[in-house]
Amino acid sequence: MATEIQSQPVGLRSLPRKQIMITFVGVMLAMFLSSLDQTVVGTAMPRIISDLGGFSHYTWVTSIYIIASAVAIPITGKLTDMYGRKFFYLGGLIIFVLASLFCGLSNTMAQIIIFRGVQGIGAGVMMANAFTVIGDIFPPADRGKYQGFMSGVFGLSSIIGPTLGGYVTDSLSWHWVFFINIPLGLLIILLFFFFFPNFRPDKLKHNIDYPGLILLILTVVPAMLALSWGGVEYAWGSWQIVGMFVFSAVMLALFIFAESRSREPIIPLSLFKNRIVAISELVIFFTAFGMFGGIIFIPLFFQGVLGATATTSGNFLTPMMLGMVAGSLISGQLLSRAGGHYKLLGAIGIGIMGIGIFLLSSMTAETTNASAVVNIIITGIGLGVTMPLYTIAVQNAVPYNVLGVATSSTAFFRSIGGAVGLAVFGSVMNNQFALELTNKLPDAVKALIPVGQLDTLAKNPQALMSPEAQAQLQVILNHADPSGRLFQQILQALREALSSALSQVFLFALFAVVIAFLVNFFIKEIALRKHH
Repeated sequence: MATEIQSQPVGLRSLPRKQIMITFVGVMLAMFLSSLDQTVVGTAMPRIISDLGGFSHYTWVTSIYIIASAVAIPITGKLTDMYGRKFFYLGGLIIFVLASLFCGLSNTMAQIIIFRGVQGIGAGVMMANAFTVIGDIFPPADRGKYQGFMSGVFGLSSIIGPTLGGYVTDSLSWHWVFFINIPLGLLIILLFFFFFPNFRPDKLKHNIDYPGLILLILTVVPAMLALSWGGVEYAWGSWQIVGMFVFSAVMLALFIFAESRSREPIIPLSLFKNRIVAISELVIFFTAFGMFGGIIFIPLFFQGVLGATATTSGNFLTPMMLGMVAGSLISGQLLSRAGGHYKLLGAIGIGIMGIGIFLLSSMTAETTNASAVVNIIITGIGLGVTMPLYTIAVQNAVPYNVLGVATSSTAFFRSIGGAVGLAVFGSVMNNQFALELTNKLPDAVKALIPVGQLDTLAKNPQALMSPEAQAQLQVILNHADPSGRLFQQILQALREALSSALSQVFLFALFAVVIAFLVNFFIKEIALRKHH
């Protein structure tokens, strides 16, 4: 069988050093382009909603991109193992650039949602190839230094993205947030066309596993939709969310059945019989689960609890990303130069990340900005140390003929872990905030606020972030307390409730990181190969 996992390594053609480095630069630029787009667009979203309307579909613009890329990643990984990387990479770049053009030209929310989905497919193809290509051109013993640079590029794009998105939106228009992808994308396409090596893993005649492909899509899409919509569009217990989860579970069972009988499965189940692969995927899932607790909810703490402005709260993520870049570079270098001890480095990185998240969970309304920044830097360093390790461990544990699908599976599990984490954390924060606010508000204040207004406050701490919401609240209270004392009590109760809710979120993130830390000890450490 063409996809049968064999023990002997498959040799790789040697390339001139110059072509290797040009290829590596091209891969880094493509990674930068796809990861930058995720952060740039976030800053422009309020302006897009203002121009095109459709606030009720706000989350769709992000969700459709994440779902489309998550589906594309494992499928692309398998197809590139069968037919080579070059033309899939070029195809992903072309799809991404064309979708960027049409996103920029969109006149309705429906159009921008559709083209963001197409853009997500292109990004998924690019991400599936990015770390796999490093495996093509560098042997496992050398990959650490280069995977570290790749993780660093991801962190750098997260730092630049929000500022660039805000500047472009304010100086030109939100349309240019998408148009700026085009010149860089065209440059990368030319670079790949002329310099990217066209490796064909073998000359066998392949059969695409269409049933597996369809069932994979029917498994992932409903699950991701349910995780994105749960608690936002629909209640978690609603028939829509429960129905999507049930449908996804049935499709997963059918997918496993189909893959176990396929000649060339989209995701070979034999991969997960490899202990190193199975343990690595679990660690990646739980670290991604914990990671999103930091990245998504830290700005909310700075803005809602510590009183920073929206812009400043976003900027506080920069130290975390710088810590992540530093951790990735150090980890990659140590992995390649100190004997490839990914089990030890993984324990160190996850441990540092756990300490950082524990410190985040202990923050209160009295925490200083300086202390909070130190905590997020520690979290970022730990996260950065772990990011390159498990992809390299997986690549080192599988033969070359399944390198693409094995590598893309790590990106797939990271996406799923992040989506599950966001859903869990969002639900925890909402429930805990409502409970804490009810307990912390003085009875005298509860008596003055209309029931509807009180319910609104309990569901959304908008008064902490919006001057307009604060003004409305003051008008309600003015007739009973012109001094403003009750208003200040409400704000304090909101801050304390939000702080308590976010502490719970970070504790759940810490629980996921502790699981990753424990699971890491079961991974088998084998020497990194010095050849392909």
